[in-house]
Amino acid sequence: MGKLSDRPNRVVIALGGNALGKTPREQIAKIRASASVLLGVIEQGNEIIITHGNGPQIGMIQKAFSLAHASDSSVPAMDLPECGAMSQGYIGYHLQQGLGVAMHKAYKRWHVATVVTQIEVDPDDPAFKDPTKPIGPFLTKEQAETEKAAHPEMSFIEDSGRGWRRVVASPEPKKIVEAESILNLLDNEFIVIACGGGGIPVVRDYADKGAYKGVAAVIDKDMAGELLAEDCHADVLILLTAVDHVALDFGKPTQKDLLELTADQARKYADEGQFGKGSMEPKVRAAIKFVYSRPGRSCIIGSLEHAREAVAGISGTRIHA
Repeated sequence: MGKLSDRPNRVVIALGGNALGKTPREQIAKIRASASVLLGVIEQGNEIIITHGNGPQIGMIQKAFSLAHASDSSVPAMDLPECGAMSQGYIGYHLQQGLGVAMHKAYKRWHVATVVTQIEVDPDDPAFKDPTKPIGPFLTKEQAETEKAAHPEMSFIEDSGRGWRRVVASPEPKKIVEAESILNLLDNEFIVIACGGGGIPVVRDYADKGAYKGVAAVIDKDMAGELLAEDCHADVLILLTAVDHVALDFGKPTQKDLLELTADQARKYADEGQFGKGSMEPKVRAAIKFVYSRPGRSCIIGSLEHAREAVAGISGTRIHA
């Protein structure tokens, strides 16, 4: 891994939260199984930056604190910024250990570091006036009303007949607060893990001299990964999910896997509603933004199991200018 002037290709790899498992034990097993794949990308001559989802993990943390608080008031309830920080820490810890095991077996001595990452958002982002992202446990209507009475700033909706859930804003990421620290680590030959779960959303608090403060929101992890790739001067963004390719008519008899398409074609298909709103479309939209951000950039969407092949151009869907 080298300096910016003579460095190899820089690749941001985004791991989905569900790909990491739903319990710490399952997560350790999945990371150890995939760590050699991630190291394989380095062995192809690339620098890598890893980011990841945290949906199952942050939900688990918040539910644990909610249940503990309900039974023992001395245990504080824990809101999203703190839960996000906790998830970044323990997922990063497991990734560091998993990569360490794989490096030991391969006789490699690369360094790995996790950066607990804040991402600045606009406090006037329209998303704050229309929170839509469900989080936390399912509640009865009575429980939701009790929570609303205790916390008037919170919003709750009925979720698909399964109960009531809190909803929060999903604002657009504007700035990675720790960008300079991440770049410093990269330039000193570290594998960096950053922006986990979309990062911790923060805004400027001008009542406190412009210092940052956390807000209860969730940033789309794919758009945060795209911003990370831009800020790290990455050449390639790899979005890893549960399928090998982006597809048209997904799940239908007419399904057609796409091996390669331009950003213009990808935008056309996305605008036609070809991709799942909460699954594939955010990845495709992030890919389009990254490709347009600088000439020569490309994005690959594929599966974790075939990450090395995706970088080599023999698996996944490649989106380019």
